[in-house]
Amino acid sequence: PDCREAAWRSGKSTARLSGVDLATRRLGGSAKPTVHISCDGDVITIETKSAAASSAISFRLGQPFDETTADNRKVKSLITLEGGALVHMQKWDGKETTIRRQVVGDTLRVCTMNAVVSTRVYERV
Repeated sequence: PDCREAAWRSGKSTARLSGVDLATRRLGGSAKPTVHISCDGDVITIETKSAAASSAISFRLGQPFDETTADNRKVKSLITLEGGALVHMQKWDGKETTIRRQVVGDTLRVCTMNAVVSTRVYERV
């Protein structure tokens, strides 16, 4: 893919549907992580940093990999490029979630979809 290095700072965040109480939404919404995306050949790295936690993943599109998430889940991940978005599938213990990352204008929109839908919009740094 055409990969340009970029850094993003969190703006607004929403979580809706059942399963996320108001206190948890406020705590998650108050975190202001930064995301740095870079490429080295065909290896893409996504680093996310906040005051609460930091994580980094490096991967090749379309190749499954093992990942330990920021909340310490051990998952099997697969990231593909679909319609200009990085689509990140995570599977663990019979469960599954999808994280969609897409640049829209000068924003990076990250949407997590499962029983709870959460959207965070990042602004280019």
